[in-house]
Amino acid sequence: MTGNLEEENTKGGLLDRFRKRRSKRDGGKSDDEAFKLRREVSLVGGISLIVSTMIGSGIFISPKGVFRLMGSVGAGILTWLMCGVLATFGALSYAEVGTMIPKSGGEYPILLEAFGPIPAYLVAWTSTTILKPSSLGILSLTFAKYCLSAVSTDCSPPSDLAVKLLAAVVIGTIVFINCFSVKLSTQFLTVFTAGKILSLLVITIGGIVMLCQGRTENFQDSFDAEAPSVGAIALAFYQGLWAFDGWNQLNYIVEELQNPYVNLPRAIGIAMAVVTALYLLCNVAYLSVMSRSELLAAPAVGTLFGERVLGVMSWLIPLSVMWSVFGACLGSCFTAGRISYAAGREGHFSQVLSMIHIRRLTPTPAVLLNGFLAVLMIIPNDFDTLIEYFCFCMWMFHFGTCSALIYFRWKEPRRERPIKVPIIFPIIVCIAAVVLILAPIIDSPQIHYLYAVVYILSGLIFYFPFVYLGVRSQKIRRFNVFVQKLLQVSEEEEYDENIRERERIE
Repeated sequence: MTGNLEEENTKGGLLDRFRKRRSKRDGGKSDDEAFKLRREVSLVGGISLIVSTMIGSGIFISPKGVFRLMGSVGAGILTWLMCGVLATFGALSYAEVGTMIPKSGGEYPILLEAFGPIPAYLVAWTSTTILKPSSLGILSLTFAKYCLSAVSTDCSPPSDLAVKLLAAVVIGTIVFINCFSVKLSTQFLTVFTAGKILSLLVITIGGIVMLCQGRTENFQDSFDAEAPSVGAIALAFYQGLWAFDGWNQLNYIVEELQNPYVNLPRAIGIAMAVVTALYLLCNVAYLSVMSRSELLAAPAVGTLFGERVLGVMSWLIPLSVMWSVFGACLGSCFTAGRISYAAGREGHFSQVLSMIHIRRLTPTPAVLLNGFLAVLMIIPNDFDTLIEYFCFCMWMFHFGTCSALIYFRWKEPRRERPIKVPIIFPIIVCIAAVVLILAPIIDSPQIHYLYAVVYILSGLIFYFPFVYLGVRSQKIRRFNVFVQKLLQVSEEEEYDENIRERERIE
């Protein structure tokens, strides 16, 4: 979209010097290696990415929306289970199209091939400018609030400025880790995922102990309540599925996943089973020490549980929240940069966003863009209120991706599918997506939903002149060349692995 910037880089000799150093370091064996992102995410790393992104602060702070809307303990727990099943259906559907179209970028490359450039561009536009940066911003603010509250010497809440400054530091740290090394990022994710699982196991074991001591009164007459309305059920699923959000994260890094045809479905299956089980067990544990009314009244359910069960060790809960949120920040930033990276590679975004660091082999410009926008989003005081109205956009994208799977089944029935899920899975997800898109709008019509739709469509203002018509700007091109040289990045080299294998055999 902005011209061949790699020529400028080649003239500067950055990439050539890097190749010489790499060849000398490896004894001349790496000359034929394509300059591209490496497959450095293992099965464990893939599982860690999904689990770390899905488990944030919600299960520790406020898992009560489902119980409030469903009206009873039994219906609430059943809804949590059904949310896990529905999220698993969606994740497995993504696994099929992700192995059919093994390209990074999540929904973007799938919609691009199925429905053309405009839907794909709007997904990339919305995710890059709003959804992904806002997710990182909200998570960093949550971490900052808990961290400052933990170290505060008095009972007064931390100042708004201090929270935002610490959140900006967190974002900077996360961006640095993701720009430094893919392997380092996945190692951090694995460590933080292990900590999250351990924290939830502590809560689960505490709940089991309480149940063994006879604390079962809160589960008596579990379904003894007035049946919820259809609208309440839809909104309860909306609340529950929000806690499971992140099940599609591995599709954003398919090109960096080792043996994706095998590890993609395995990682999804294991991660979804682990998270669903932990969520169910944690909710049961909470209800073993507090009634439904107490759970609904508690500002932080995990903290109340810690005070009643863990005693002097109750400090583990706020520590677990900080640990969990920081891991979620890592996962969110890791996948976010791959959207603009994929869109830049297709010519939909600036070409410099498709470039990777010549030594670190990370999509540095795309990661930095996500971090920069996240910092901007922590500045206003009420941006999270507006973001709530963009949440239904995610289910638009899920609907589009599962619709693409159904479309490919009809249009290309003989296409190779390393994974093939029952067709009922994407159909159920599509139906659920339609309900979840319409439910909040019908239940509480707000002008903000219209604003969200208008913002999504505003991406066409940039699409038609710069992508469809191919308008070029020399000023933008010079700026991109400057950024390329400053960050020491270059475009990937296309080198088919099958060609390399044939050449090696010959």
